[in-house]
Amino acid sequence: MSVLDRLDQVRQRRAARSADVPPATPVAPAWLQLLAWTAAALLGALLVSVPLALEEQALFAVGCFVAALLLRRLPGRLPVIALILLSLLASLRYLYWRLTSTLGFETPLEMVLGYGLVAAELYALAVLVFGYLQTIWPLRRTPVPLPADPAAWPTVDVFIPTYNEALSIVKLSILAAQAIDWPHDKLRVHVLDDGRREDFRHFCATAGVSYLVRENNEHAKAGNLNAALKVTDGEYIAIFDADHVPTRSFLQVCLGWFLKDPQLAMLQTPHFFFSPDPFEKNLKTFRTVPNEGELFYGLVQDGNDLWNATFFCGSCAVIRRTMLEEVGGVATETVTEDAHTALKLNRLGYNTAYLGIPQAAGLATESLSRHIAQRIRWARGMAQIFRMDNPLLGKGLALGQRLCYLNAMLHFFYGLPRLVFLTAPLAYLLFSAQIFHASALLITCYVLPHVLHSNLTNSRIQGEFRHSFWNEVYETVLAWYILRPTLLALINPRLGKFNVTDKGGIIARDYFDWELARPYIVLLALNLLGLGVGIGRLFFGDPEAVTTVAINLVWTLYNLVIASAAVAVASETRQVRAEPRVAAALPAGLVLADGSRLACTTLDFSQSGVGLQLPEGVQVPEGSAVEVELSRDGRSRRFPATVAFSRAGAVGTRFAELSVTEQRELVRMTFSRADLWAEAWGNHRPDSLLGSLREVSLIGVRGIADLNRNVWRLSRPSRRTAPSSSASLDRP
Repeated sequence: MSVLDRLDQVRQRRAARSADVPPATPVAPAWLQLLAWTAAALLGALLVSVPLALEEQALFAVGCFVAALLLRRLPGRLPVIALILLSLLASLRYLYWRLTSTLGFETPLEMVLGYGLVAAELYALAVLVFGYLQTIWPLRRTPVPLPADPAAWPTVDVFIPTYNEALSIVKLSILAAQAIDWPHDKLRVHVLDDGRREDFRHFCATAGVSYLVRENNEHAKAGNLNAALKVTDGEYIAIFDADHVPTRSFLQVCLGWFLKDPQLAMLQTPHFFFSPDPFEKNLKTFRTVPNEGELFYGLVQDGNDLWNATFFCGSCAVIRRTMLEEVGGVATETVTEDAHTALKLNRLGYNTAYLGIPQAAGLATESLSRHIAQRIRWARGMAQIFRMDNPLLGKGLALGQRLCYLNAMLHFFYGLPRLVFLTAPLAYLLFSAQIFHASALLITCYVLPHVLHSNLTNSRIQGEFRHSFWNEVYETVLAWYILRPTLLALINPRLGKFNVTDKGGIIARDYFDWELARPYIVLLALNLLGLGVGIGRLFFGDPEAVTTVAINLVWTLYNLVIASAAVAVASETRQVRAEPRVAAALPAGLVLADGSRLACTTLDFSQSGVGLQLPEGVQVPEGSAVEVELSRDGRSRRFPATVAFSRAGAVGTRFAELSVTEQRELVRMTFSRADLWAEAWGNHRPDSLLGSLREVSLIGVRGIADLNRNVWRLSRPSRRTAPSSSASLDRP
């Protein structure tokens, strides 16, 4: 069975879970479609604006929600569209009521806080609507086979830009790029070293790959790529970040689409990580809860692809050289050069595509500080594009493309709205400010359907790649830090510089990052204060305001859960391995010094060693000289190693010093396996609203416990030590 066949099987199994089918081509004449859309718009406006008494609104809300619960159980995409329509109906009815019936503010404080909340709600609703549009029908593209004769395949330059990454990290990407299954005379691997390091030059010469440097580091990564464009001539360019390891099948899976579509300029594949990010590491959710980026690569990019608005993400992508040169190379005007380049390609009428099958794997950021610094750069860059090359303006884009790009940019302005939502109930609890001028029951009958429908619908749409309530945790952790850079970029898009995200570091010990946690602690303290005051008002305040106080207390309790979970993320856990191990069960052999061979299964692997499960009842002494036998596609290779530890039917081996050829073979049989990453992609337990809320709540309890424990430690002078591994944030 070919690589394409195996990957197609993985894709088909995933598609079968959602029973999606491609949208049918409309056959009605244009005038009839226009008439239908007009009638639908008028009906929608009527349903949104028709006034209902309290009891009628309650019955309407209950009926819609029961329908949503039934639809959620049905397979296929059409029930999803029905859920979206019900969610929009509930949200737009709420917004219409909110703007027409609840804004009778009486004091300057109420006006400032009330209109601030309304602005945050309008932002959230806009993102919700655009998000529904963006993901209403993911394209789910599959690979296109290449011509049978490899002589007809095009030439490809592989670019691996690097600046300050360690050779041990970049070496893995270089060797994997060399191992890509492609005609040798049509594949050129280039290491673009902006660090101009002698050990890199020597390794590239030993490995037989091109080593390129330039005179300066102008425009950072974008400038590095553009400099390489001028001295290479491959028909296509495959780009990998220094820590991203391509699979052997990468080009065979991707290039077929370019030969099928002569207007295709860029094809992006997912960014998949074989190490945990700070959320997964610190909260111990690796491979059990989808990580922060999986929603984008698992769903949003597939949705963008329907609208021909796939974003270039800087790595794990292929670009047609002629079209990239036509837009002047990789964009240098902003610090998100990748997304801006895709926008320029789309403006010229060229197509961009997404293939949702992991064809490379890399290192996630190790610490929260580095993770936040990376997100600050992304947020600033998208704000820069919004100001300098706004997708709503200018020529060349279809409406769907404009809205997809707009939503991507609007997403990074969530900093202020998120902080507003986390503090809004305190306006009433602490200051008695009426930011909602309506009865508590009316508020419940309009707000609750809006909240429940949006959560239920997003759980169905996103559940495979993001679990409910985790979005609030991610945004709370980042909100304070991206707020200032995005606002400054709107004022002056030239501010700020490109920062490289360090990868591959170690964290020598557990520690609590007090500096980064400060905003979360303030939010937690404010909501605890509001909770205490609210409970007091519940028992000793105005009896007629009990329901209003209770509603604000429920909101405050939810904010406490989210803020305390954000605090938990700041508890950095120890990471002593500079080379993360990949958990995998692969057939292997262990050859002992006497020549006997034990049939084993791998537990994990890294560049430096392999963990093996031994046959039952077998033990191998620590320190034994052995050979690890790995196989792939009928080929076997043995690697000299030493048993580093032995316990409970398992051994950990450490490789001896391997030659470059042996290292390349090791990469081919481990990191370059496409099936390994494809099987792990989107393979999470189904989302459950109540289950996810319970999970986040328990993490919040852990966050409060961590905070209390670290406050106690901080009060003991002998324990006051500052962590040395916390990276500084890239601030404007």
